[in-house]
Amino acid sequence: MASNVSAEASDITRPDVSPVDRPTLPPIERRSHRGRFFVIYTILALALAAGATGIAVYAGRAIHPAAAWSSWKPSGGGLGAAKQIADHVAGTYHLPSGQQLVDVIAKAPSVSPSNQTIPIHYVAIRGPRGNVDQVYPVSSTDSVMYSLCGLGQSCSIASGKPSVERGTLVRREILELALYTFKYVGGVRDVLAFMPPPPGSQQTLAVYLQKSDLSAQLKVPLVRTLSPKVPLPSTISAREQQTIDATTQARVYKFSGLSQAPNGDTILVLSQLAA
Repeated sequence: MASNVSAEASDITRPDVSPVDRPTLPPIERRSHRGRFFVIYTILALALAAGATGIAVYAGRAIHPAAAWSSWKPSGGGLGAAKQIADHVAGTYHLPSGQQLVDVIAKAPSVSPSNQTIPIHYVAIRGPRGNVDQVYPVSSTDSVMYSLCGLGQSCSIASGKPSVERGTLVRREILELALYTFKYVGGVRDVLAFMPPPPGSQQTLAVYLQKSDLSAQLKVPLVRTLSPKVPLPSTISAREQQTIDATTQARVYKFSGLSQAPNGDTILVLSQLAA
């Protein structure tokens, strides 16, 4: 009996099949997540670096803000801002005697014959013989007119002697008026400025500037174009002389009168000066 039990026990512990015949399970696939974690950590690190850079740039701008285009600017907008510009600029230009060079009147493009205000709808520039005339629409919403008056006869400069240098200083003032206007009066794309005539002359000259004419100067601070200290006629530097001539000389026109379109629109006619 004992031997039989021992034999049965031996049969229980003995495998029924040989190791060769035992089925083998497929190995458990152990995927490494090291690469995936590396990608995630890299993305997080880049995001943190970008955030830190953005904070640093913002903080830098807050501590060192971009330089203002000018040390002064008008408040508000529209014609009210243009009038502020006229008063501010006019008060900085003087003759050697200390008197103000000219008064500046800002208004919407218009003429006032017989105490009747007539809006100007177009500016027509007559080209030399054989060239096509250029006609530009103007309105109270996109254009400003400045009249420079020296308080003499026909708005000529009342005191001092007329000179080429004084005429250059007047053009400098018009350039500064236009720069302030284009920079701070939204929507304005045209500036028309009437110059004071020489004493005893009825000839009227006007400078007509479009915003695109001064695009380079509007991208840099005003002091890069014009010195903060306004010169006298005899003390204009060679650099400013070149700037004034380059931006305004070819845009000085003779006022030839008014015309009227068939629909009643008023056209201000300008003629190019003889070379």
